Amino acid sequence: MSDEKKRDDFAIDLGERRADKFDALPRSMPQTPQLSAPLVSPANQGLLSILSYCASSILMTTTNKYVLGGLDYNLNFLLLAVQSIVCVAAIQTLKSASVINYRDFNTDEARKWFPISLLLIGMIYTSTWALKFLSIPVYTIFKNLTIPLIAYGEVLWFGGTVTPIALFSFGLMVFSSIVAAWADIQHALSTMGEAHTQVSTLNTGYVWMFANCFCTAAYVLCMRKRIKLTNFKDFDTMYYNNLLTIPILVIASITLEDWSSANLAKNFPPANRTSIYLAMLFSGLSSVFISYTSAWCVRVTSSTTYSMVGALNKLPIAVSGLVFFDAPCTLGSVSAIAIGFVSGIVYAWAKMVQSGKSLVNRSTTVVSASSQSHNQSMK
Repeated sequence: MSDEKKRDDFAIDLGERRADKFDALPRSMPQTPQLSAPLVSPANQGLLSILSYCASSILMTTTNKYVLGGLDYNLNFLLLAVQSIVCVAAIQTLKSASVINYRDFNTDEARKWFPISLLLIGMIYTSTWALKFLSIPVYTIFKNLTIPLIAYGEVLWFGGTVTPIALFSFGLMVFSSIVAAWADIQHALSTMGEAHTQVSTLNTGYVWMFANCFCTAAYVLCMRKRIKLTNFKDFDTMYYNNLLTIPILVIASITLEDWSSANLAKNFPPANRTSIYLAMLFSGLSSVFISYTSAWCVRVTSSTTYSMVGALNKLPIAVSGLVFFDAPCTLGSVSAIAIGFVSGIVYAWAKMVQSGKSLVNRSTTVVSASSQSHNQSMK
């Protein structure tokens, strides 16, 4: 979908020129131009775009947790395949309706993008297991650890820099993760008769969470490198990512997961079978909503506002786990959420400062070049 804003040009009929004079303006011409439709459409309302982005993030996280949080659910590849199929069907429908636009399938582009799709499978598969064993607040807090991994990966691969403010935010992220893990373990140890089982479950979740952080960082960094070769836009990336992962996920589900009638009955019990189906459907649609609303938010506000919204969005996602899934609400868990929230704000601030300095440096370079060109022309 093009992010360029259309401009309405008000054409003025000057009439025919007679004897080097112009006729009067037609009486039917309005004296005051009317506002064009884009200025008052919902797409230009920044607050609505921000709220939509936050709502779509919460929807996807909570629906995935609802499906994966079942005691006997183990068809993770099936869940991911359904989400990819729903996503491709949804964006193809939107493209047919001329709501969005993206490239048609190209074999050469698919071959170049296939390694990125494999990394995406690793990222989302590890996230499903981490979300299964951990609460939403803990999962959200530990997800922040991906940020410093990506930042230092950019330093190694793309010559990026880490400012002291960003380094301080990384420290807060690590500290919030330690506090969250400590609070979770303390709550598990206080559980009468199930302490050993609870701690074992948490340890498994932490292993999957750390694997997810590394997979996510690898996916983001490799995608950034590959996207320069393909020049993909947002919906191009979504289309190829989901389309290329469908056959892999379907084959993995059929060959690696238990499709016996007994296991299917465990995963989809008759009491809540319909609600699980709907949750799987909504989780696929929410991925489309996130991609669209994130692009919408950047278009009608700014990238700086979007980065700040991404930092602030961690709080409602974490709170949704406390509200909808009865996650442990202790002093330690609330403190971890607060520290993680502050770390996100500090990181967004660091990015704003860094972007401002880059803009000033570019402006100085342009002015210096213009001055040099002017001096040379005066010689």
